Amino acid sequence: MVRIGIVDDEILARKVLEDYCSKIDNLEIVLSTGNPLEFINFTQQNDVDLIFLDIEMPELNGMEILRSMIKPPKVILTTAYSEYALESYNYCVVDYLLKPIKIERFLKAINKVSASSITQPKTNSGSDELQIKHDGMPINISFKSILYIQSFGNYLKIFTDSRMYLIAETLINITNLLSENFQRTHKSYITNLDRVTKATRTHLLIENIKVPVSATYKLIVFKNLEVLAKL
Repeated sequence: MVRIGIVDDEILARKVLEDYCSKIDNLEIVLSTGNPLEFINFTQQNDVDLIFLDIEMPELNGMEILRSMIKPPKVILTTAYSEYALESYNYCVVDYLLKPIKIERFLKAINKVSASSITQPKTNSGSDELQIKHDGMPINISFKSILYIQSFGNYLKIFTDSRMYLIAETLINITNLLSENFQRTHKSYITNLDRVTKATRTHLLIENIKVPVSATYKLIVFKNLEVLAKL
């Protein structure tokens, strides 16, 4: 069974997708909402295999949601706007549906999802370590020891309790290797939210180190900090 999330602020658009999904036996809608923050909160505690995601929404648009997620599920974008198509393929976007969505086009997108191994695990096989190559040698870094990760040209700086590692990698690729408590906070930063000691409107504080929080990620970052505080 494929667990479906629908995120669209247009009620009629959600109803259309709900109707289409109901016609396919192995699709189960686990959330249908017009509130992006409700979706983000839901995915903190529940698995979603595929989301139908609108782009233009109040508070957070679809691309901002994708940029913020460490391990996004498979995504089918549903929108009346085509200008985001190129950027969308930097993420787990399987297809890009322009509204109004016809049933034939919906089915074609679902077939693409089936061909992309949707049921593969979204976690890093239960590991509590990040496996990288540093100076040509394999290195395992405990997630708990990582403070934050910073993009540096074509490289990443991984800051830990004991040292900094410089590796040839991108933020987008490394997100698939991280645990759920890591959060994109800025276009150039991923932060271990478990290590945050204080938060301001523009920064997170980790052991007297200021990590920037940009306007794009602010709502999601502080929402996730609230969730972690309640655990």
